[in-house]
This record gives sequence, C-alpha cells and structure tokens, in this order.
Amino acid sequence: MQNATKSTQGVVQMRIKSSSSSGERLSQTRSMVISDTDVPAKPVPLKGEYLNKAKISEGGKKLRKNWTSTWVVLSNNKLLFYKESKQEVTNLKPGNKPDEVDLCGATVEWTSDKSSRKNVFQIMTTTGHEFLLQSDNYPSICKWHDTIKMTADRLSSAGRQSLQRSSSTDLLSRRPSDLPAAKEAKPENRRSLIFKLNYSASDSADKNGVKSRLKKFISRRPSMKTLQEKGIIKDRVFGCHLVTLCNREGSTVPKFVKQCFEEVEKRGLEADGIYRVSGNLATIQKLRFLVDQEEELNLEQSQWEDIHVITGAVKMFFRELPEPLFPFRFFEPFVEAIKSKDAKQKVQAVKKLIHQLPKPNHDTIKLLFRHLQKVLAHSRKNLMSTQGISIVFGPTLMWPEMDSGNMAVNMMYQNQIMEVILIDCLEIFGGN
Repeated sequence: MQNATKSTQGVVQMRIKSSSSSGERLSQTRSMVISDTDVPAKPVPLKGEYLNKAKISEGGKKLRKNWTSTWVVLSNNKLLFYKESKQEVTNLKPGNKPDEVDLCGATVEWTSDKSSRKNVFQIMTTTGHEFLLQSDNYPSICKWHDTIKMTADRLSSAGRQSLQRSSSTDLLSRRPSDLPAAKEAKPENRRSLIFKLNYSASDSADKNGVKSRLKKFISRRPSMKTLQEKGIIKDRVFGCHLVTLCNREGSTVPKFVKQCFEEVEKRGLEADGIYRVSGNLATIQKLRFLVDQEEELNLEQSQWEDIHVITGAVKMFFRELPEPLFPFRFFEPFVEAIKSKDAKQKVQAVKKLIHQLPKPNHDTIKLLFRHLQKVLAHSRKNLMSTQGISIVFGPTLMWPEMDSGNMAVNMMYQNQIMEVILIDCLEIFGGN
C-alpha cells in the first residue's frame, strides 16, 4: 500500500515538473487526479483549485453555514480539502492531513435555495455529510460540478456491479428468514414467479423444502389493491405526475400547493428572504412524509411555525415532479420566445405558449405567479426582487429533458422567462 502511494505521488510530482517546464500557470500545475483501478473508465482530468466551501451537515445533523476558501483536489474516489491556503499537495507536513469526502454513492446537484451566492452546488454523501462548493468563475465551477458528478456516478455504477456479482449466488439455498426484501415477489408478478418455481427445477433438488415454502409465501402475499384498500399503501403526492395528482384530487391545482400558498400569504409575505432562505431540511422531510401519508394537514400547527419550511416544501414538490411544471416539450419553444428582441412580441409569444399547456400545468402556473406577485408587493419588507424570485424558481420550474451541457445559457433563459411572466402576469393571465 505504501509502495503504491509513493508511486502515485511520484507520478504527480513528475506531472507538476513537466507542467512547470512548459510554462503553464501555477494553478494548473497542482494536479492530483489518480486513476481508479476498480473501474475501467478513465478518470476525467481535473486540476486542483481554490473554491469556496461550506459544510452544512455532518452525519445528518445540520451545521451553521460558514464559507471558507480552500484548496480542493479530486482523488480517485475522494475530494480532498486543504486548510492552509498555500499548502502544497505533494508536500504535506505530518499531521496536516486534508479533510476527505468519499464520493462513492454521493449525490451532486446544483442548488439555488441553500445560499444567496451564485454558482453553488451541493454534495450529499451516504454518511449524511453535506457540502456546498462555490466560485464566482462560472466555467470553473461548472467543470468541478460535472467532473465530481461524473466521478460519483462512475463509482456508484461500479459499486452496483460489484454488488450484483456478489449477490449472484443461488437464492434458494438460503433459509426463508434470510431472504432479502428486494428479492421478494411483487404481487403483480406472483403468478409468473410461482410458474418459474414450479418448472425451473425438479422437486428432488429442493432438499430442504425451501422452494415450496417460498411458493407458499408468494401466493399468500396480499395484492397491491388490497393494501391500498386497507390504507397500508397510499398514493403519493411528492413525485407524482401533476396531471395524475390533479385527476385524483378532482382539481386542476394540487391541494397541497394551494394550502402552502394560503399559509404564506397569511403570515409569511413579509418574511425576510421568503422562498430564498432555506428551511430545516429534516422538518421539510417530515412535512413531506405527512403529506404523502395523511389526507388532512394543518399548517397552523407549531411544528410548521417556520414559514421557510413551508416554502421549502413547495420548492421540493416542484423539483420532484417527474416532468417539470413547464413540460419538457415546451422548453425549447419558451427559449425561442424569450429570444425575441421586441418586448411586446416576446410577451405575446410567452402568453401563447402558456395557454397551450395542459390544464393542470396552466392553472398551477397561474396560481403560482399570482402568489409571487403578492410576494413582490411586499418587497420592501421581504427584500425579494423580481430577479431574486426568478433565480430561485427558474431551475425549479423548468429544465430540458436532455442535458445539453449548456447549463449557463439554459439558466439565463430560465431566469428571463420567469421575469417576463412575473412582470407581465396581468397581460398573460388576465384579470380573472
């Protein structure tokens, strides 16, 4: 292990010397990208760089956000944060070890509601640690986001393949009590599985009677319909298609969204940074769970006293829609509409597209932007501007179906579309 480490450091030092001789900038010579021997895919080259970092959660426990400038290095499966601003990667003193973040299984995504700063993305690890990384240099932070996400996805994929290989042993050789839940039969596939168990092998091979017990267990499992009738399994609200949810509720606007807007308008319009400030994530998740499990919800209870929890739940609802509030097929038409140089033509093009949306999408957008108009009416108190609201809701309400890699341009158009709808809300939706 020590030999391997020395060898790796040697490669890094040789790379630094080579880069120095070619006259490259110092910030581009401190490279520490180590190839992953477990995954055949080649690592994406990435240089060490100074970024702004904030640790907001440790082991699931929320921490006070404190931004610091740190030297960030990407290793084979880890991010390394160096505390001393001029600390050399290849010249670490004993005891000056960097903070390490294991990227295996980590989630990497852009965020606009965790900080008022621009160009922020978060890293959530499987151990409950959460970090924010930020830089004013947009191309640079995009490079870090894309490379870290690619590394995390690659490691997760390799882990799943390894798990599949390790779990490929004969399932029926285990005792029934040892069978994992993931291998249990789904009710709708019960008949096909029983058929396979009947004809996959002779009964003489089933020495311990495991196969017959498994068949009996599968045949006695209650159906999905029975579980729904008993209230054990309930239809979700978060993550449900908007049209499906509205049809189920007999409305064109989700009930939960209406409740949240009413509560914000009742006691939150003057709250500082409304919709921009993040609420406690654990409390938001608790609210989400109750919405998915219960029919009645009282947002006036003391546990929902923080209005930012309610606004955070609203944003989470829109982010988790399988298809955004502005459907995928409308993304490019809206972008083309916003490119018009004539202001009146731009508004009319956006208005025409909005009235072509499915009824639930149209009515929910209409209610949302009229609600946001009320938020803007109290901008002196809540310090929220048209641009601020557009930055928050642009990537929350619309995104392309296929990531074209042009994120900066997409974000600009998303924000501009939100601004046009906010400013010309009366013209687009009328007075009714």
